Amino acid sequence: MAWRLRLVPEKTNIDFFKIQWLTFGSSIAAMVASVVIILVMGLNFGIDFRGGTTIRTESTTPVDVGAYREALSTLGLGDVSISEVFDPAFRPDQHVSMIRISAREGEEAVTPAVIAEVETALKTVDPAILFPAVESVGPKVSEELITSALLSVLAGAAGILFYVWVRFEWQFAVGTVAALVHDVLVTVGIFSLFQIKFDLTIVAALLTILGYSVNDTVVIFDRLRENLAKYKQMPLRDLMNLTTNETLSRTIMTASTTLISLIVLVFFGGDVIRGFVFAMILGVILGSYSTLYMAKNIVLMLGVDRGDKPKKSNKGEFADVDA
Repeated sequence: MAWRLRLVPEKTNIDFFKIQWLTFGSSIAAMVASVVIILVMGLNFGIDFRGGTTIRTESTTPVDVGAYREALSTLGLGDVSISEVFDPAFRPDQHVSMIRISAREGEEAVTPAVIAEVETALKTVDPAILFPAVESVGPKVSEELITSALLSVLAGAAGILFYVWVRFEWQFAVGTVAALVHDVLVTVGIFSLFQIKFDLTIVAALLTILGYSVNDTVVIFDRLRENLAKYKQMPLRDLMNLTTNETLSRTIMTASTTLISLIVLVFFGGDVIRGFVFAMILGVILGSYSTLYMAKNIVLMLGVDRGDKPKKSNKGEFADVDA
């Protein structure tokens, strides 16, 4: 028999409701605390949401992001983002970068004097550097980006609510969306608490967290629906424990392999995506926790009508998942 790695025993009998008021209560407390922290401390918005100036550079020598950043560090610019631009249409000796500088407090954009200082500092690193484009983003555009980002997260959650409602029952949809709100809200609360830069890449991470978390929850709910038809007399609480134990190996393995990839990106991905990766790590951990300890609790509180279960399909889409 071939040896297989198992992070959890093949058969488990964990009572996930044994300390449900502690686990569920902790989740509610974390959500409330996150709201308070966000309202009191606010978010450390990046250039995307605060407005600022983008400078496009071009040179015949390779872009050295570290040298650029060091040259600008003495100017007191605040939030600066430097990234190299790649395009198949570029010439072999055409090296392009984008430098984004946030506007200072009370200003709509970076002043011409500051832009001149930036260009002078970069020419000390590369005398052949050119500045073909300088663009500014004002506060009005930034406000529109904030609104669009919020609407995108709400639209994603609403779509998931509708899907789970149609796929299962409304109790499952409420439990799923509550878990998603928990994951996103606590993640944003941690970003606010530690004043980590919040930009459009973090919004992308939040939308990715929604998809990751709902995938794990739907797998468990699909197995639960199958077991509802299989064990018609078993109490709902015991049935949920049985279902969660049956899929526990899958949950742990999925989270572990995802975290391995994300941890590698933390060390080797660079500054540009570090915030995105950190948000994803939080989302994977919180998503696994809310799947095990929050979504099911809400379904148990709301109850499930088991009278018509025999009429429904007795084979779920994920019934053959190797748990």
